[in-house]
Amino acid sequence: MAPQNRTIRFKLYSLLSLPIVALIVLWVFMTGNLVGDFFDLRRAVTLFDQVATPAGVLAAHVQQERQLSAILLSGDSPDGGRLSATRAETDRAVVLFHQRATSLEAQSATGPEVTAGLAELERQIHRLGALRQGVDGRATNRLKSIQEYTKIQDSLYQMYDQLVTVPDLALYRKANGLQTVVRSRELLSQEDALLSGAILQNTLSDEEQRTFAQMVAGRRLLLDRGLEALDTELRRPLDDLLASADYKRLTTMENQVITQGGAPQQAAAWQPLAGTLGSRIDQLVTGRAKLLNERTDATASGIIAEVVVAAGLGLVAILMAVVLSARLGRGLAGELAHLRSAAIDLADVRLPRVVAKLRDSEPVDVESEAPPILVTGTTLEVRDVAQAFSTVRRTAVEAAVGQADLRKGVSLVFRNLARRNQSLLHRQLTQLDAMQRKTSAPDALADLFRLDHLTTRMRRQAEGLIILSGAPAGRAWRKPVPMHDVVRGAVAEVEDYTRVTVMPMSDAALIGTAVADVIHMLAELIENATVFSPPSTRVNIRGELVGRGFAVEVEDRGLGMNDEDRAELNHRLVNPPEFDLADSDRLGLFVVSQLADRHNAKVTLRRSPYGGTTAVVLLPHDLIISDVDEDLPPDPDHDLDDRPATAERAPGPGWRM
Repeated sequence: MAPQNRTIRFKLYSLLSLPIVALIVLWVFMTGNLVGDFFDLRRAVTLFDQVATPAGVLAAHVQQERQLSAILLSGDSPDGGRLSATRAETDRAVVLFHQRATSLEAQSATGPEVTAGLAELERQIHRLGALRQGVDGRATNRLKSIQEYTKIQDSLYQMYDQLVTVPDLALYRKANGLQTVVRSRELLSQEDALLSGAILQNTLSDEEQRTFAQMVAGRRLLLDRGLEALDTELRRPLDDLLASADYKRLTTMENQVITQGGAPQQAAAWQPLAGTLGSRIDQLVTGRAKLLNERTDATASGIIAEVVVAAGLGLVAILMAVVLSARLGRGLAGELAHLRSAAIDLADVRLPRVVAKLRDSEPVDVESEAPPILVTGTTLEVRDVAQAFSTVRRTAVEAAVGQADLRKGVSLVFRNLARRNQSLLHRQLTQLDAMQRKTSAPDALADLFRLDHLTTRMRRQAEGLIILSGAPAGRAWRKPVPMHDVVRGAVAEVEDYTRVTVMPMSDAALIGTAVADVIHMLAELIENATVFSPPSTRVNIRGELVGRGFAVEVEDRGLGMNDEDRAELNHRLVNPPEFDLADSDRLGLFVVSQLADRHNAKVTLRRSPYGGTTAVVLLPHDLIISDVDEDLPPDPDHDLDDRPATAERAPGPGWRM
């Protein structure tokens, strides 16, 4: 069955099944997320036990080896075997870390990022042998050896950062903050190694002083950031440590080294003080990590409970939704099927019949054409829809009948008033013509000419009303009229005709049946050009035969219009809108579009080279007679000559038809 032929019952059940399917997907998604969060938490605990803990032990031994190596390079006497013992402990920590990190339990929890971090750490650890040889042979200096050991520590902590995989955002921030505190502790160890060697040698080079200052700044910044991420319970012991006298003494010594250079004033107290504070920080971090790990276990247990509750309740909700949807869908489908039949009858039978009668001007009985829709069923909404549908149907029929009557009445009023005015104006023009012939006084003759021109413009307005009513204008020519005379006749109906210049045109004539409409159409366009351009400018009219007919261009030098307004007007000219009584400002546009559509002409507005607007009227070939005698006389019943006029109008802000 094609999708467009689906039944109401099928679509209703499909519609009801969508929320059920969505509920199932949501249930699976939520349950899966909860289960995934649980496994992510367990994975975080596994990584902490199998990788993070031995990595922390390894980091502590590398720190100790780095410090003793710096001390060895700062003096000439051996260290009494302390460095060798520390190296052995480091090697054992490396073996332990490798065993734990490569165990099956650890590998089941490590992802690609952790694996890449472990590989980089293994590569750095392999450099320990060459680094130790350089220290024993004194082939390196104190600062360089510290930096080489620091590279191993950096790779270790970068790998350590990948271990923070807690899905809970709050726990993740706290774990990340604790890791930042650990990085701050690493910088304290670097300070201790560098300054311990400098105190032994009683000298600190400029490069070492700058490096020491960078270490101090980084340590303090990381410590502040790490503490900001911890809650009150986690950071309280660390805050107590920072407020202690030992820590203040440590910062005082750091500041002395940064500002003065060389060893601090109490140089002998530096190493035991730094070692004590470092050990206390290690103990506090270890305790905070255990506390955070306990919270992770508690969160995992809570997630298990959420999984059980969500899965059970979600499954019950799904089953209830399926049962209720099936029962309700069966009854609702029947009621909608009846409503569907009534709607089809309205759309396919009754309304088309009403429209056809109105189109044929036949009387329409609203009561018989819009009876109420009878529905069976108990669904309140369906009954309300049926009642509303009945009301809408009756209202639509009444509105269609009323609108048709209104339009017919308005058209008749327009037509009757315009015909009466047209008759009176025609008589007035005849009388004015007779008076002009009898008068020889120049002043009186000029006044009669102005009155004659004004009457001609009034006749054009009356013809506009007739066109709006859908009837022909009334004037007609029996013979073709030269296009030059047609354009001159249009200019004669414009108030500010003295500003219009008609250029020489191609020899062509317009068939008589279209002369009145084309004159009216061109007069509207020329009127717009004169009204909405400065009074000091000219309006030029050109005409010539082109490939698709005869083109007349009306060009003004006004302010023009923007692209959006011009595009809207061109659309209206191509697609004549339905006449709206409320849109009285657009009567000219409607008249031009109606006349152009009546004769299959095309009117286009475009930007002129002078910034104004050019209206192009393209008359089709079936209206034009190209082989015509230039002396072809106009219809004797009509006069197309220009009539003098002196009134001028100030230009407006833009075109408006």
